[in-house]
Amino acid sequence: MARGARGKQPKDRRQEILDAAAVVITQRGMADTRIQDIAERCEVSPGLILYYFESKDRLLVEALTYANDQFYLRLSRELRRIGTARERLERVIELSVPGLMPEFELFDEWAMWVEIWVRALRDPAMASEREALDRRWRQSISDIVRAGRETGEFPQGEDADDLGRAISAMIDGLAVQVLMRDPVMTPDTMRRLCLEISGRLIGFTVEPAAAATM
Repeated sequence: MARGARGKQPKDRRQEILDAAAVVITQRGMADTRIQDIAERCEVSPGLILYYFESKDRLLVEALTYANDQFYLRLSRELRRIGTARERLERVIELSVPGLMPEFELFDEWAMWVEIWVRALRDPAMASEREALDRRWRQSISDIVRAGRETGEFPQGEDADDLGRAISAMIDGLAVQVLMRDPVMTPDTMRRLCLEISGRLIGFTVEPAAAATM
């Protein structure tokens, strides 16, 4: 029996491996992550990891997907507690800004996304996974726009899917600058820009003071 495996159910052990893989990938990067590193992190044998995932590439793909699933699980819980479409959009933006909310460890999640993008350039399996993950990200924003139009909070206008693509691309691009610690793109600046530009695209007004203090 592998160290630490006593009393563990298979589904628990599999999740522990995915958790460990996500942490190691964030710390070392995809290229430098080894099965041995992940095994040491979760105190199992490399053979057990391969039993569950068959190959390093399969494990890395599933670990990245798992980390993304955890973000959406948290996001859905947050949004269920919010009554208006505008407030839901504001919360999505807040939860997407690296470094703005340290309790959510967004730097780690964004580091995972950068790894996805880099690997997807040359890995067909990761490219397919990236496409599905990005589609869900864009759709989450488009759905908020549609909901706001249904309730009358947002005016009718540009196609909601196009707005989802534009706003998600803006968030992604600014987040990379924050991750690189660009001195002109702080987390607070990113939040303000995302909110103000989203307001202009969708058709609602954001007061500068409100954007700065939100």
